[in-house]
Amino acid sequence: MESKKIKIGTRGSRLALWQADFLQNQLSDIGVESELVIIKTKGDQIQHLGFDKMEGKGFFTKEIEDALLRGDIDMAVHSMKDMPTSQPEGLVITAVSYREDPSDWLLIRKESMDGNMDLRLKEGAIVGTSSARRKAQMLNFRSDIGLQDIRGNVPTRIEKLRNGDFDAILLAGAGVTRLQLDVSDLEVIKFNVKEFVPAPAQGVLAFQTCKGDKATRRILQKIHHSDVAEVTNIERKVLQLLDGGCQLPMGAYCEKDTMGNFHLWVASADAWDGELKKVRLSSSTSFELAENAIKKLNVSNL
Repeated sequence: MESKKIKIGTRGSRLALWQADFLQNQLSDIGVESELVIIKTKGDQIQHLGFDKMEGKGFFTKEIEDALLRGDIDMAVHSMKDMPTSQPEGLVITAVSYREDPSDWLLIRKESMDGNMDLRLKEGAIVGTSSARRKAQMLNFRSDIGLQDIRGNVPTRIEKLRNGDFDAILLAGAGVTRLQLDVSDLEVIKFNVKEFVPAPAQGVLAFQTCKGDKATRRILQKIHHSDVAEVTNIERKVLQLLDGGCQLPMGAYCEKDTMGNFHLWVASADAWDGELKKVRLSSSTSFELAENAIKKLNVSNL
C-alpha cells in the first residue's frame, strides 16, 4: 500500500474529468489515494478563436504544467494529442494509458444528408471543426464543403450541431465513446485511420510528472502501457520533426503488427487549405521511421 496521496492536475471539462476519474480508478486499483485539482488553461479561456489563430503551443497544457513545476500538484493528466512534443525543463511524460479508438468521426444532421454524395453529406454543406488537420483532410475528401471554426467541449459541439449551426461536425471518436454520448439521432461516419489520419497519439492519455519525483514516477510505471508508448513515440516524432503543435495540418498514425513490424501513415499539408500529401511506410524497426516519412513528404526543413 502506497502512503502518498497524489494530487492530480486536470482541466475541468467533462471529458478532462472523465480522464482524471479514469486515472484515479487506475491508481485506486493499485492501492494509491489521489485527489483532483482543477486548473483552467488558455484553451479553456479563449473560446472565440480557432486553434490555428491562437499563438504558440500547449493551449491545453501550459497552466497545468506551471502548477506541476511550482509543486501545487504531483502529476497531470492530459489528452496526449494536445501536448507539445518537447517537455518543459524538469517535466517528463512518465506513463501513458491504453488507446481508445483513435479515429475521427463525422457527425451529420439527418436533414443535411444526401445518399448520392460522398460521405452522405449534401453538396456545399457547412462542417464545423477548429482543427487545421481535419480541415485539410476533409477538403481532400470533399472540396465543395464549407468549413467553420467550432469551439467548446464535446457535448457543447454536438449540441451546436443539433441546433442547426452546422450541417456536420468533425471530432475525435474517443471523446464520444468515453463520455458514452447518445448520437443515435445523427448520422455517424467513422473514418478509417489509414485514410483520414488522426492526430499523433489521438485516443491516448499522458501522465506527466516532475523528472525528479521518483516516488510518483514509480507508482505510474505500474499503470504504464509500453506498447502504446512504442507507437505514439513514432507519431509524435513526426510532429516534432515538422516543428508543429496541435494547430499543424498533419496527421500521423502508427501500428505494430503481430510480427513486430511497424506501419506508419502520415498526411500533411502546408496550410489547412493547401495540397494534402500522404505517405505510408513499413519497417521491421522503429529506427528513423519518422525521419524517413518526413523525407518522403519532401519537406524542405529537414
